[in-house]
Amino acid sequence: PNLGQCTTPTLTTATITILPNVSPNFALIPPLCSGSTAPILATTSPNGITGTWSPAIINNTIGGNYVFTPNPNQCASTQTLNVVITPKTIPDFATISPLCSGTVAPILATTSPNGISGTWSPSVISNTASGSYLFTPNATECATTQTLNVVVNPLITPDFADALTLCSGTTAPILATTSPNGITGTWLPSTIDNTTSGTYVFTPNPTECATTKTI
Repeated sequence: PNLGQCTTPTLTTATITILPNVSPNFALIPPLCSGSTAPILATTSPNGITGTWSPAIINNTIGGNYVFTPNPNQCASTQTLNVVITPKTIPDFATISPLCSGTVAPILATTSPNGISGTWSPSVISNTASGSYLFTPNATECATTQTLNVVVNPLITPDFADALTLCSGTTAPILATTSPNGITGTWLPSTIDNTTSGTYVFTPNPTECATTKTI
């Protein structure tokens, strides 16, 4: 006590305890795939600190920072979580060129050229009917679906005449390599024998979607 006061000159000691700030120990949030279900932000940390988040809900389309502020009367610090949103990758399967009915259809790969794995529905291309084929990425992939439309063209029949009658020894007509309806190809035999009856087969070129024709 100061002098001049009617007190006993004794020494009084006060003990002050300083508590350290506790850091909330929320776990880091792994990157999220855009559009996927985002986790809920808990209002109590694993080590028991209660508080509020700003923003309160994770946006599943845009990355950002989320700040946890402890409630009053707690000796605790804030914590910031950074959430990364990964955009979905688009599988880059090439379009399939129109198929000729009955030809061998390509196999649908289960991994896209840019590395996305998944499944197809239907899983096998029909070589007799046009249709759409949907690729769905596996659950572990952050990717969109992809649809391939496959056109199957019907076989065209070359419209050469079915038969020809000649008088033996007369000049035989030349076998045209293009049918009246525009199919190109080759004949076997390639020249008509004007002395002996026979069968002549027209085979369309590989680029044609057409059947053979026999005269």
